Amino acid sequence: MHRVRASLVVALSTSLCACVAGPGSAGRSDTLEAQDYIDIRQLIDGYSHILDHCTNNGNTYADLFTPDATFGVSSEWGRGAKVWFRGREQLRVAGGGGKDACRPPQAHPAYHLVISPVITPAPGGAKATSTLLTITNKTTRQGDIVHWEGGYEDTFEKTAGGWRFTSRVHVWPEITWTDNPADMPPRNLEVE
Repeated sequence: MHRVRASLVVALSTSLCACVAGPGSAGRSDTLEAQDYIDIRQLIDGYSHILDHCTNNGNTYADLFTPDATFGVSSEWGRGAKVWFRGREQLRVAGGGGKDACRPPQAHPAYHLVISPVITPAPGGAKATSTLLTITNKTTRQGDIVHWEGGYEDTFEKTAGGWRFTSRVHVWPEITWTDNPADMPPRNLEVE
């Protein structure tokens, strides 16, 4: 008799969970496994190196994103994003790709350091916030310039090829962003 009750309780619990989850939610989870955190962290960490060293005419950068992903900017955390790049071709160009080859190297490049990401599960994938520092390879009396440049708000989706960005927003409260990517703040910050 106790086995029948236990089986009935399990069956009812399973049915209740299926109803609460609702239609269309099969296969989605609001939890992440340890490997998901590792893979998302690898994506975040790899981003900087790929952005700072254009390869494959920007296609390596575009491969970090889903085909319909966006990159935007904002002066406020959690709102006000202006989408600068949408879709693979625009992201390829944002990653340094040109008509036939990568952009020419800068005389004093800035290298991106994305630190302290906080990764959490989200409907359909995951999200993260992180801090962005840049190091300019131009030695002054103080050494190379390290500069805080806000951070990132990211959303991710797990695809057949692994975790990818669906959205990345560069949040930098010190900057009043325009709608034009050509207005990106200059990287040649001088410190005496």
